[in-house]
Amino acid sequence: MDRKNSDEKEIRQLRNRFHELAEKSFKQGIFTFTGFLGLSEQDVFWQEAGSLSYAGYELAGGCEAADRVVARFGNPEELGYEMPFPIVCVHIQPLARKFADALSHRDFLGALMNLGIERSTIGDIKVGESQAYLFCLESIAGFVCENLSQVKHTQVKCSLTAGPEDIPREEPQSVDIQVQSFRADAVLARVYNLSREKSLELFRAGKVYVDGRLCENNSRQLKSGETVNARGFGKFVLTGEPRETRKGKLAARVAVYK
Repeated sequence: MDRKNSDEKEIRQLRNRFHELAEKSFKQGIFTFTGFLGLSEQDVFWQEAGSLSYAGYELAGGCEAADRVVARFGNPEELGYEMPFPIVCVHIQPLARKFADALSHRDFLGALMNLGIERSTIGDIKVGESQAYLFCLESIAGFVCENLSQVKHTQVKCSLTAGPEDIPREEPQSVDIQVQSFRADAVLARVYNLSREKSLELFRAGKVYVDGRLCENNSRQLKSGETVNARGFGKFVLTGEPRETRKGKLAARVAVYK
């Protein structure tokens, strides 16, 4: 089977899984959950969202502005009870910080994948100063804590965080930009200091998402509050309404996440 047919099969299976979970929630009166969804999987979800709304749904990743999220089916008001998302946070830190390697997101993800766990059980990994905060499904947290003992050449220990107050907030960089228009390609180019051609290449390659949806229309007008993910660069959020400058350009502030 070639790559295209394989991808199409995976998309069909994912769509079917969404509908199975929504139907189960609606008929049995219970909450159902997906695993963590990456950006391409979230795009499939939003394509199906209209036909899933009868069951009710909500997406969350365990932290603010999460890239990877879990979908929960079920309407708390109709079901008459609430159920939290099965997401916990594991703190991964070196046994001896003085001798720890400078560890990247790729290093932590590679070490986790080497444990043989499924990617869908792992959400965002917030990295800083040779340590990381891993958002994962509750069902896999104990296994990670017991088995993850080394990242690259660094010996590590893992522990569950007690609550949100123990997780450092990711503070984005506030950046002021000026553009001729709020076209997606123009804003993307300005935020990441790219040429127009390089910005267009990201759209052609299917690497740009707006609020979890694949954005193939590079001339799409962005709105305040929308989150733009550009694979390989990061993400940013338009945090204020644009204002016109004396020279006729549009100025706005964006929050840039590394």
